[in-house]
Amino acid sequence: MTLPLAPRMEATEAPPVMEARRWLEGVVFPPDRPLINVSQAAPMEAPPEGLRQALAEAALNDPAAHLYGPVLGLPALREEIAARWSVAYGGSIAAGEVAVTQGCNQAFCAAMATIAATGDEVILPTPWYFNHKMWLDMQGIAAVPLPCGADLIPSAEAAEMLITPRTKAIVLVTPNNPGGVEYPADTVRAFYDLARRRGLALVLDETYRDFDSRSAAPHDLFADPDWRGVLVHLYSFSKAFRLTGHRVGAMIADARRLAEVEKFLDTVAICPNQLGQTGALWGLRNLGQWVAGERAEILARRAALEAGFANLPGWRLMGCGAFFAYAEHPFPLPAPELARRLVAEAGVLLLPGTMFRPKDDPAGARELRIAFANIGTAGIAELIDRLAAFRP
Repeated sequence: MTLPLAPRMEATEAPPVMEARRWLEGVVFPPDRPLINVSQAAPMEAPPEGLRQALAEAALNDPAAHLYGPVLGLPALREEIAARWSVAYGGSIAAGEVAVTQGCNQAFCAAMATIAATGDEVILPTPWYFNHKMWLDMQGIAAVPLPCGADLIPSAEAAEMLITPRTKAIVLVTPNNPGGVEYPADTVRAFYDLARRRGLALVLDETYRDFDSRSAAPHDLFADPDWRGVLVHLYSFSKAFRLTGHRVGAMIADARRLAEVEKFLDTVAICPNQLGQTGALWGLRNLGQWVAGERAEILARRAALEAGFANLPGWRLMGCGAFFAYAEHPFPLPAPELARRLVAEAGVLLLPGTMFRPKDDPAGARELRIAFANIGTAGIAELIDRLAAFRP
């Protein structure tokens, strides 16, 4: 007897990164050509020693670190986020408008649970972040693709043409995953104005904001005293402080929405990871200079990748920034087949553009995503060499 599966879950595509890892099965990489894994943007090193010491001290000496905590997060961390974000964005954010979550993906799921229901629609620029699409599919919410231009910057005017009575939200990711591009402040403002005018939520995922190349705030939305009720901001501590395994994210939204978010979080996790929150708080208070150094290193890697692609015949770099590059390849092979062959023939693991677009969008077959933040400038040079040498 085979028990039936929930249809929407069964219809949701498999996690792309996990699927790509299965391509490694049975492949042997010689010592002189080890695998270059640019499939996932996640720090591969432990947090700095001071943060690890803070985690260890909390684990050993703070009994509360092992108990349930507040559903919306530790008050001290919520207060710290509110204060620092208010300064960074030139706005006014209260601690009661901050929720701490088990990573940014959970923040997205929690926000969407308060915004849309089965049968509703949410606009996602394409190429899109696959986990956003997967959650909408699981919930029976239609992901409406918003094609971007050659520069991967979405248009608010084009988005407005897609709005229907069922549309509940527009989602933006900047710096973008998978495209790497940093949305201009004017673009973000145009989407905010559109969302306000049409009674929609604007969900703004800024997971990679610590690695934005711009020194000024990436937008001024929090400076608008009327941001509440429209803007939902998402953030992750995973990348800045290397806390991927501790799962600490954040959401900023009006208190009315967070009262509903609390219901979702209490049901799926009870509370965020206590030790992870301790690490995030310690990092905010002590790692400003360290994060600045990490940002400088990522910007150096970005420059190295851009320079390498400038000398890579036939390839076109569509977007590059934060942890990602998104490129158009010159080969007649469709991207999924090319990505598999690159594993065996070039020792490179990356993701095909088909994982970031609707199935009926032919553009994905010509595109690849490269998570270059995981390798240094020497690794980037080797990656460029291998791509240049590859012959299908």
